[in-house]
Amino acid sequence: MSNTTTSCAVDAHIDALLHEIIAVRHDLHAHPELGYKETRTSKVIQDFLGKNEIQHKGGLAKGTGVLAYIQGEGEKSIGLRADMDALPIFEENTFDWKSVHEGCMHACGHDGHTAILLGTAKVLSLIAKEQTLPNPVTFVFQPAEEGGAGGEQMVLDGCLNGTVLGTEVGMMFGLHGWPQLPLNNVATKVGPMLAADIGVSVTIRGVGGHAAFPYLCKDPIVCAANVVTSLQQLVSRNTDPLDSLVVSITQFHSGTAHNIIPEEVKLVGTMRYLKKETGIMAKERFREIVMSVSTAYGCTAEITLRDGYPVTCNDPLAVSTFFTIAQNTISQDRILPFENPVMGGEDFSYYCQEVPSCFFALGLLPEGVDQIPALHQPKFDFNDEAIRTGIQMFCALALNTELT
Repeated sequence: MSNTTTSCAVDAHIDALLHEIIAVRHDLHAHPELGYKETRTSKVIQDFLGKNEIQHKGGLAKGTGVLAYIQGEGEKSIGLRADMDALPIFEENTFDWKSVHEGCMHACGHDGHTAILLGTAKVLSLIAKEQTLPNPVTFVFQPAEEGGAGGEQMVLDGCLNGTVLGTEVGMMFGLHGWPQLPLNNVATKVGPMLAADIGVSVTIRGVGGHAAFPYLCKDPIVCAANVVTSLQQLVSRNTDPLDSLVVSITQFHSGTAHNIIPEEVKLVGTMRYLKKETGIMAKERFREIVMSVSTAYGCTAEITLRDGYPVTCNDPLAVSTFFTIAQNTISQDRILPFENPVMGGEDFSYYCQEVPSCFFALGLLPEGVDQIPALHQPKFDFNDEAIRTGIQMFCALALNTELT
């Protein structure tokens, strides 16, 4: 069967199942679950795969991850990934499929990612009944992308090396709905696409007392306020202007009453970077600034720096493969370069460390609209109009990637 014939078959299958996949997406959106608690979501995925006679294994990555597999001719498989966890955000939407769990919602589009991968699995399973696929395909449904490193757990469980199900993954692809990108456009880039992160927490201790007698105290609030301000020199005075570093203190906790200077302040935040050497510098200078400022104010400081997700770094061959296949799948004017990295983190980075990988953005912004709610906002909703393109691209990548 020729590539043109296969493409027509893919399109016909998508037409036939699109309504079903949108319904699955709405169901997932209405029933969001946080990282490593995606019990219902995992069951929905496994029930769908079982109904469509697709080989799969659940119970992965601390219990909710799912791996599926369709046999093909090659020795290595094409890996396709979707994340499935939600966020602790109160949804402000009013449509019929809004979250039924107060304080939890799919504000990052993982319901859309999961629906697209399920649709892809069904389309490819139907084609596999008519002809042998050119490549085996491994479908990775992972939990806990939002800070839980579910991708790392899937890797550690052996989901890419062929020990869990199927064959070793030879190349990996993943997508993310992108509210700033025009609807049904796709974009990616070689090299760093999303940042690495460092979680920071600091406890500054001083001497508390009556607010009317600050000279008898060592005020940790004044000290901490100056720490927050001084940390900004990490970006403005320690980082090359052509490099990227973000330092954000996002929590400042202290005090019990209006007339008491407290004993301590707790600070929490994050640093994001694209280059390994920048991350090393940021950690060194962070410690120096916090300790020095604390000493200057007569306080002490305890610092914890936790390395989070690595940089999401796209492989040149995988990106070249993506662009070549995209040009044969969708119109040229819908294929764009991802001009600059963004400082958000992604645990697709763990797959990038294991096999040649390409992470790409899928546009959600409708024509004629300046903006829609952004990721992690309480009115965000994945655009159903992008599901078809997502399935098309995943199917094309599975069917047309040549592995050496």
